[in-house]
Amino acid sequence: MKIDHVTIASSSLDSSLRYYGALLPLLGFHEVKEGIWSDGDGFAFQFMEAAPNSRPYERYAAGLNHLGFSARDAEQVESIRGRMKEAGFDVPDIQDLDGARALFLRDPDGIRFEVTYYPPGAAVVDG
Repeated sequence: MKIDHVTIASSSLDSSLRYYGALLPLLGFHEVKEGIWSDGDGFAFQFMEAAPNSRPYERYAAGLNHLGFSARDAEQVESIRGRMKEAGFDVPDIQDLDGARALFLRDPDGIRFEVTYYPPGAAVVDG
């Protein structure tokens, strides 16, 4: 069994759709209809407005910490960083994690997306 979708509830659907409309095409997704993005291989992101007065996302609180995507090479990580910056979003520096090149982006609510190039032989998740 594989995961088929992730639903993200945002405090401002308009802000999130603008952000993910810039990011998701860079990760290989296309918009199927407003608020739903597919990778064309059975996985999708769905976006919805959060309930009023609900708790905001906190990085180290219980729940989703981040979603990780593997880049085909280090240049793709650099390209994604540059294109998100050109689109007007704050982007951090790329981190060197024992040879892996990692970019941790945050959406308008603080949910993080990791885009990392792992050199041959590197573990995707340390354990």
